[in-house]
Amino acid sequence: MTPALILNFARQDLKDRYAGSMLGGLWSFIMPLINILIFALIFSQIMGARLESFGAEFSQYGYSIYLISGILAWNAFSSTVARVTNVFHEKRNLIGKVSIRLDLLPLYILLTETFIFGVSFVFFTVFLLIIGYPLSSWWLLLPLLYLVQQLFAYSLGFLLAIFSVFIQDIKELTNVVLQLWFWLTPIVYVVNIVPDSIRQLLALNPMVHFISAWRSIIIEHQLPDLLPLAILGAAGLAMLLTGLWLIGKLERDIRDFI
Repeated sequence: MTPALILNFARQDLKDRYAGSMLGGLWSFIMPLINILIFALIFSQIMGARLESFGAEFSQYGYSIYLISGILAWNAFSSTVARVTNVFHEKRNLIGKVSIRLDLLPLYILLTETFIFGVSFVFFTVFLLIIGYPLSSWWLLLPLLYLVQQLFAYSLGFLLAIFSVFIQDIKELTNVVLQLWFWLTPIVYVVNIVPDSIRQLLALNPMVHFISAWRSIIIEHQLPDLLPLAILGAAGLAMLLTGLWLIGKLERDIRDFI
């Protein structure tokens, strides 16, 4: 499976998202822009005021920055996990007709989600520049942070994709867990309003550390805590190696079950 073929899958994936629409691929730019505007102009007025009643202080656009920095990272993570989990089912017809490497097939999803994240983040950066928000040199670490986060997301989805071939319920269960996972991560709320007993449990949530790292760089202009990120990066690599080992052992069975 060549890089050109993976790129072609990613390009076709973007086209298929809005197939039949008049604007076609332009929606890949329009939707992130609309989302940024909604988060920036509406949520800052509604949720920002609500959180201030709990003692969280935000400037006019402070909550928008807080929200967008978390939700962009979450969207990239959750979409990658959900779509990679379903990749063998989604491409079952192709797998049955073409001799394609199953270990490389999900990579096109990673490229697609990275493109969508990149477009959204560019609009977010433009918004910050328009309101005069300062950018720091710590932003140079954001690509590395994204790489570690997506390694974890991709590896988790890859393992689930293998198991989902044999256990059909995993696909639906993954969607349910991701919805619960979203609300167990301080994305739309601040961690200060969470009781201390629950706050300690949140430390076991990998996305708490990723989201905190994004906000440390973007909002606090400082280096995030590197130890949790290193542990999560190692966990992502371990899951990836496990998935590659499993698919080497089970590839024939996967093709038969698909």
